[in-house]
Amino acid sequence: MADSNTITAHRHQRGGLYFEGFEVGSLTEHRYRRTVTQMDNMLFSNMTLNPQPLHIDRHFCETETDWGQPLMNSLFTLGLMVGIQVSDMTNGTTIANLGMTDVKFPHPLFEGDTVHCSTEVIGKRESKSRPGAGIVEFHHRAYNQDNKLVAECKRQAFIKMQPK
Repeated sequence: MADSNTITAHRHQRGGLYFEGFEVGSLTEHRYRRTVTQMDNMLFSNMTLNPQPLHIDRHFCETETDWGQPLMNSLFTLGLMVGIQVSDMTNGTTIANLGMTDVKFPHPLFEGDTVHCSTEVIGKRESKSRPGAGIVEFHHRAYNQDNKLVAECKRQAFIKMQPK
């Protein structure tokens, strides 16, 4: 399988690949890693008006859950996973996200865990409605420091074609 980090494709000045640079089957192990904190969890949960004690109440988690500690908010985890790929793959070339499917969180993510991610290109096609753009389908995966899969999703994005 090709590694899109080694593809010699024309990139946007911000670093993103144009539609033509994505190869179906390529796998990118992203360079950025991120240790998540309870502050991340509190801020994200509060900004999104999510009062779930599973994320923001340590005493509740210690006394009333199977985990014994707060879980990272899954939507934060999803956003972090997609965000980590931006600098390697789509910075400056994404027109819009079109959708996400098959979103899963098979293992909990906790404060102090370090996330690393990979992205596989699983499909692409030229846009039928917009010249100069295409649709790329990605399979994003996020792992903790023990390489346990903590999140995954398939995402379809509208991507610019290389300028002529």
